Amino acid sequence: MADTAVIGAGEEFAPTLQNILDQKSLRWIFVGGKGGVGKTTTSCSLAVQMAQVRSKVLLISTDPAHNLSDAFGQQFGKDAQKVENVDNLWAMEIDPSATLEEMFEQSNQLAAGAGSGGSGGAANPLGMGGLLEDITASIPGVDEAMSFAEVMKQVKSTNFDVIIFDTAPTGHTLRFLSFPTVLEKALGKVSELTGRLGPLLNGMLGQAGGGNADASAMLSKLETMRQTISEVNTQFKNPDLTTFVAVCIPEFLSLYEMERMIQELAGFHIDIHCIVVNQMLFPGSTSTCAQCNARYKMQQKYYEQIMDLYEDFHVVRMPLLTEEVRGAARIKEFSQMLIEPYNPPN
Repeated sequence: MADTAVIGAGEEFAPTLQNILDQKSLRWIFVGGKGGVGKTTTSCSLAVQMAQVRSKVLLISTDPAHNLSDAFGQQFGKDAQKVENVDNLWAMEIDPSATLEEMFEQSNQLAAGAGSGGSGGAANPLGMGGLLEDITASIPGVDEAMSFAEVMKQVKSTNFDVIIFDTAPTGHTLRFLSFPTVLEKALGKVSELTGRLGPLLNGMLGQAGGGNADASAMLSKLETMRQTISEVNTQFKNPDLTTFVAVCIPEFLSLYEMERMIQELAGFHIDIHCIVVNQMLFPGSTSTCAQCNARYKMQQKYYEQIMDLYEDFHVVRMPLLTEEVRGAARIKEFSQMLIEPYNPPN
């Protein structure tokens, strides 16, 4: 595509994320890495920069230990909310388990309503919510799959130009890619349960108007989820629409986990060509701090390994600061270093 940022042969991979801002076709951006490496600060900073070149940007935290509210000093929830003092940027924090609990609750309420609507009047003990819970207990990962599908349905119904995900350190972002398969298994399980329990449901709940109607509603809901997640998954594998930004610190464990993550992303055909290396020390040649100088040498060793391993990536160096990056003003200031390469002191 003409609006996709492409590096020409022999052209240097600049140490900046400007290429992401220039890629106007991008719709989905994931920011991920090991816990404690600064993913939230990076995702917030990238979102602030993206909001300067796009008309409507959404930043979503899928990490149960949400940090967006702390980062911006503003409370966010499950609905998109405008970020104060930042034009064109909205944010939301998603709790997958809470999303699933709401689905169960709504389903059981529907089932109870159906069960009390006829002459028999008993509440539906094997309603849609019960089937949902049975499925989530029997198929690993389907709870996250359904929760993610619900989130994506909500996001797709909006008109945001680009969506940036601040992901959890558990690697659950990679599991998103297997969700269509998981939901296919869930649909098979529903069909099996519906066939097995159909006569029982008819006998117990037929008079109340529950039974097959409730099971059919369950099947229809999961089929809609499967279609949504399959469509999104196809977009995730399109480099014109999706990219992943890896965040690390120059230490062994962080580098090791990043290598493994990049290999998995390649296996899933997810584009990744940018790495942010956080918390780098630059004590300067005249520094008399023995600890600073020793740590600088250690960090340089791993930074050089990153440059050797990922010579065809944009590798951005971000310094370790003396203060936390909190509040819109500080995030804006920090975000500039993602675009304009940081020049350490001599």
